[in-house]
Amino acid sequence: MIPPDDPERALALVYAPADRRAALAVLWRLDERLGAVLAMAQEPMIRAIRLAWWREALEALDDGPPPDEPLLQDVAAHILPLGLAGADVAALEEGWAALADLPPDLGRHARARGGALFDLSARLLGEAAPRDLADAGEGWALIDRLAAGDGPDEDRAELQARAAALLARRRWPRALRPLGVLAALARRDARAGDPAARRQGSPARLGRAIVAGLLGR
Repeated sequence: MIPPDDPERALALVYAPADRRAALAVLWRLDERLGAVLAMAQEPMIRAIRLAWWREALEALDDGPPPDEPLLQDVAAHILPLGLAGADVAALEEGWAALADLPPDLGRHARARGGALFDLSARLLGEAAPRDLADAGEGWALIDRLAAGDGPDEDRAELQARAAALLARRRWPRALRPLGVLAALARRDARAGDPAARRQGSPARLGRAIVAGLLGR
């Protein structure tokens, strides 16, 4: 199993059931890959074309074998057997496409990407999605992009406050503890100073992640 590049997502995977860990890792790596598409292309048209290629390639997995692309092969091998379709996973593209627009729509990105990622993750973990799961996903995605430096300076405080409200403390069932870890760290960032100044791997963050993973809060 190849873990996500983000070390905190890799840590969150520890709390997933062993038989679902590989599928969750593939889903989170796919989300990272779509983000890398935006980072590697400067022209909005090129970004849109490359994201559309991924959406179409994921949808095509429902009709035939994967192409010679390792990540698509991992989606076919680990995610599709658990009941998700390629078209389901392709929903992640919509959120990233919102950042390919001019101007980028960070709010739409957070709703579409975060909501989809948390919903798909819950389905892979075999748990019915709580009613407020999409809110948690949206809040996490807002903080993730604010930490990356996205968002107009004049809107960052407002977006951070919105994320804090969406990430209100909740009790996470055992099956969803990986998402609980991500949400707890994002809530910590939302209530702190500038999310871009977060120190991944600091003892305080690791301790917060462990509490969320073990206790679900």
